[in-house]
Amino acid sequence: MKFYKEVVKFHGHSCPGLAMGFRMTQAAMDFLEIDRPKDEELVAIVENDACGVDAVQFISGCTFGKGNLIFKDFGKMVYTFYDRKFGRAVRILRKANTKKRLSDLSREQIIDKIIESPFEELFDIREVKIPQPEYSRLFETIICDECGETVVETKTHKFKDKILCKPCYEKLATKNTKKH
Repeated sequence: MKFYKEVVKFHGHSCPGLAMGFRMTQAAMDFLEIDRPKDEELVAIVENDACGVDAVQFISGCTFGKGNLIFKDFGKMVYTFYDRKFGRAVRILRKANTKKRLSDLSREQIIDKIIESPFEELFDIREVKIPQPEYSRLFETIICDECGETVVETKTHKFKDKILCKPCYEKLATKNTKKH
């Protein structure tokens, strides 16, 4: 429970989602038999952007900044962890009946139950085969022809011979569409 308190301090509050992410990350690291890596040896692919992802970052060391935290906006309580050293991946998802099983408990009881329950009660855990995720790459920085702000080259859009950041592109493209 002590380590969970550190995760709570990082996140800002304790909640069932954070507890779930905490336990799911522990389950993945236990399954892969790894400790917190020093750099990009572990990759986390998260399928939601909820509280549990903060636990993933804190425990696993996978972060957006290092490029080893990949977000897929599927709205699922599912995390896949890939161990680059051994080329293994594990997919952890909350069992469908978990939320229903805990619904009669108070918020604090739910958190305690998540923290104390064996992984197998809460999650489906299985090894999966996935292609090795790419290492993070550095890209050229470009200046947007409209707003003058810098933007990573891969996130620019061409519009009428201009190179634009996404907000400027959307603003000009929308404005241009409304004229027609």
